[in-house]
Amino acid sequence: MVVRNRDLWIYFLLFAAVFAVYSSVRTHDFINYDDPVYVVANPHVRGGLTWDGLAWAFTSFEHSNWFPLTWISHMLDVEMFGLNAGSHHLSSVFLHALSALALFALLVRITRARWPSAFVALAFALHPLHVESVAWAAERKDVLSALFWIFTLLAYAWYVERPSSKRYAAVVALFICGLMSKPMVVTLPFLMLLLDYWPLKRKLETRLLIEKIPLFALSIAGSIIAFIAQRQSGAVAALDVIPFPLRAENALVTYITYLAKFAWPSNLAVFYPYADHIPAWQWIGAALLLAAITAAVLLARATRPYLAVGWLWYLGTLVPVIGLVQVGSQARADRYTYLPMIGIAILMAWLAADVIKSPGALGTAATIIGVIWAGATVNYLRAWQDSIPLFRHAIESTGPNWVAYNNLGGTLRRAGQINEAIANFENAARIHPGFADIEDNLGEALVSAGRVDEAIAHLNRAIQIQPKFGKAHVDLGAALMHKRDPAQAAAQFQEALRLDPSDAEARFRLGGILAAQGRMQEATVQFQAALPYLTEATRLNPDDPEARHNLGGVLGMMGRADDAAVEFAHEVRLRPNDPEAHYNLGLALASQQHFAEAAAQFERAAQLQPDYLMAHYNFARALLAVGRTVEAQQEFSRTLQIAPDFAPARQALARFKQQ
Repeated sequence: MVVRNRDLWIYFLLFAAVFAVYSSVRTHDFINYDDPVYVVANPHVRGGLTWDGLAWAFTSFEHSNWFPLTWISHMLDVEMFGLNAGSHHLSSVFLHALSALALFALLVRITRARWPSAFVALAFALHPLHVESVAWAAERKDVLSALFWIFTLLAYAWYVERPSSKRYAAVVALFICGLMSKPMVVTLPFLMLLLDYWPLKRKLETRLLIEKIPLFALSIAGSIIAFIAQRQSGAVAALDVIPFPLRAENALVTYITYLAKFAWPSNLAVFYPYADHIPAWQWIGAALLLAAITAAVLLARATRPYLAVGWLWYLGTLVPVIGLVQVGSQARADRYTYLPMIGIAILMAWLAADVIKSPGALGTAATIIGVIWAGATVNYLRAWQDSIPLFRHAIESTGPNWVAYNNLGGTLRRAGQINEAIANFENAARIHPGFADIEDNLGEALVSAGRVDEAIAHLNRAIQIQPKFGKAHVDLGAALMHKRDPAQAAAQFQEALRLDPSDAEARFRLGGILAAQGRMQEATVQFQAALPYLTEATRLNPDDPEARHNLGGVLGMMGRADDAAVEFAHEVRLRPNDPEAHYNLGLALASQQHFAEAAAQFERAAQLQPDYLMAHYNFARALLAVGRTVEAQQEFSRTLQIAPDFAPARQALARFKQQ
């Protein structure tokens, strides 16, 4: 009874420690990096638990993976909490806490060593390397697959105690659930063989391999499905993009880097950029160190078998994500250590128990280490509050980081901080030239800042790099509209529609050109085709300023000025420093004869962008409409200072002289 109560206290303290350390995530937002495609803007997930959603989850290869249970877990969160980001994060914390408890239960069951098992569970629960897996909604697949991974091993331990078909079926079922959560669990059969050696001490014979043939078959099937999904989506890097020799060198260095970050978790980041070149001394030194450690643990296997098991656990479970088959553009990722580091913790805990004979000294050392890990995790979690501190932290931690600059730029642009966004996009483009998305993002931001000629150059560059990039064609068309070149703009919108007939923004912008040419019947066709997509976009993501902007634009062109004003007012609240948002709201208000309110919006647009010609001109017209004649005359004069040949302003001033 004493033993059971002591174990209960360990379970309780582990669970409480996880929630105490991760409590801040309840106030965190979603991140502008994968969270939109996994949750926030994913129509299948946002619909909650539905039969259509379940069917999609099991049949979709969307976003480079097949993990139906992960999709379903996101849907369940939406069903229970809506899009409350804090609740989604707390769900991941709960799964992480359960995994820590299950890990302790597993190790105690198979080793009968309470305190080393507790230390391993504590390392898993609190180490800052695991923040990325737990505090990032898009990494739900990590915490969910880990839970099934550990439950599978628990079922395996149960099976080994008294083998039966029923118990083996439980192992298979839980393993399948793990594969349907994240394919990284494919190494589980290999890990079971390690545990057969130690601590289960099963006699190593052919029957152990035969016993695991169904599990290895499932691993092979899971690996094939994952590769197909990633290849179809383009997530697997081509050999000429990241050559195999560089990937192999990076893999060797990464094995050592992860160990260093486990020992001293500093400069952690959401994205680690790939180096163009790895000095020979680094990868050769890493290879020699890995070989030396491997030789040492194998030589000691007779007296300290846990060293070989812990080390091979680490090496083997990292194989699917070490980068020999490159998925994505990162050099390494903290989330990839979520399960492999259990092996290193096992090695450390049992070695310490063997070397340090004093229970008091062991307990003191474990407590100090746990407190240090907890403090580091709490500190790192501050960077995960939302996208801006996260990407700034990544830049501080890694130096030149094109992904962090690009994502930070996108977040700042949506917040209306256009000049700072441009600076970040320019940094990204300088570090990673020739990337179409960055060129397009920079061009779009430059348009918002009124630097249209520069924007057009970058948007043309994006299209040269990736001719089938529909968004770049739309953004180039929008920039050409600012240059009053409707014919060329229409050609870009038509090309975007050729590439994707469902592109709502291309349709409504093309409709606007047709309407301006008096071709209202054709314009109406485009507006009506775009409207359902735009309405659905705002329903799915009501706080997306782009969605509000696009819907407001098409409603205004359809003559629904009241509805357009509502959308543009929402956009202004979301992007208070965006001159175009204020300008569009001003146009909608002026269409309703609300000239005083319109004047305030035009004035704000002109303040934010002093050379915004049409903002000054319409501000003058709104002032004239409310009887503020002297101010209107001054504003028409300012308009001519920007564009001396602008005929409407010149004509307005001429009428003043005639009065």
